[in-house]
Amino acid sequence: MKTSKRLEHAVTKLYNAFHAGALNPDCCMHCAVGNICDNTDTWKLLTLSHGSLQLSYIGTLNQNFGRKVFGYSPLELLQIEAEFLKGCGYTLPISKSSCKPENPKDKNLQFNGLCLVVNLLCKLDNIPNIMEYSKLFEEENNTAKYQLQF
Repeated sequence: MKTSKRLEHAVTKLYNAFHAGALNPDCCMHCAVGNICDNTDTWKLLTLSHGSLQLSYIGTLNQNFGRKVFGYSPLELLQIEAEFLKGCGYTLPISKSSCKPENPKDKNLQFNGLCLVVNLLCKLDNIPNIMEYSKLFEEENNTAKYQLQF
């Protein structure tokens, strides 16, 4: 399957962060978008609050000018972060009264968040979800309908 460079870069960064224990939904430099943006927090200037899909004035300007940050528009970055946070068990947008997971560094929670993120990243690039593996178990006449491709 052919993927875009931005998808490859994003998934590689998220994969490495997940396995290095460097993924933290509570930190703007180590959340999903923070990792995609090379562990910087400048992307947070694009929104009014963490987990919000509402662009700030700076975010709106950049969106309207067609600017991209690591290949993604400001609105796409906010969508990516929102998916990650939802998958990790947060109520959005994050505020003092929001529901938060007890242990945001829990690998199962982070994996759930990353599954939602990868699904969204694939949708943004108009390709099938690269983590979808259910087709491997489909059968036709008692034989595998699809073959593994490496």
